[in-house]
Amino acid sequence: MDSTLAYTGIIASVWIILGIYIASRFYPNYSHAKQFCSELGAFGSPTQKLSPLINNYPLGALFAVFGCYLIIEYQSHLPTVAIGVMVVIHAICTWVCGWFPMDADAYTNSPSQSCKIHSWSGLILLVSFIIAPKIVIFSSSYPLLLRSISAVCLLCCFYFSYKLTQAFKLKTVPGLYQRLSYGSQILWLFVYSLFLIG
Repeated sequence: MDSTLAYTGIIASVWIILGIYIASRFYPNYSHAKQFCSELGAFGSPTQKLSPLINNYPLGALFAVFGCYLIIEYQSHLPTVAIGVMVVIHAICTWVCGWFPMDADAYTNSPSQSCKIHSWSGLILLVSFIIAPKIVIFSSSYPLLLRSISAVCLLCCFYFSYKLTQAFKLKTVPGLYQRLSYGSQILWLFVYSLFLIG
């Protein structure tokens, strides 16, 4: 299989940062600290159509290609195949989150059906990139350095997810902690991709 496909993990890691930044430029007074990433594509937002076009759909494609690359290229190595499956699940959830927008009010007590689907998909998305680094951590076939970095990224994800929950309840800066939590997962993907390439 074409080894250049291994770079799709790195491209996705960079794309998500650029995509969110670019979409936010078309959303007046958007706050990266106070607002969730998904609010860029929420019902009624100025970037409802734009955000999934430059974020969810191309990102989902990049994740899917990378995941399939792992499954096919490393079919004799079960831990890597399992990680590939998690990346493909992540890709599907990324598409679903783009297709089903969240509600404009992140704090609504009566979310729409679309918002419920978005939220559940977002949860599965989060879990898929919790399982993937855990596979690395507990697999002796990976080098100690990669296993250690995976552990640090996972701990950061858990810590910032906890801070996100608190910030959401207090209505302070949930957007900041969402970015740090998911950023920890994307950093893991970036490092893992580098390991495969080099």
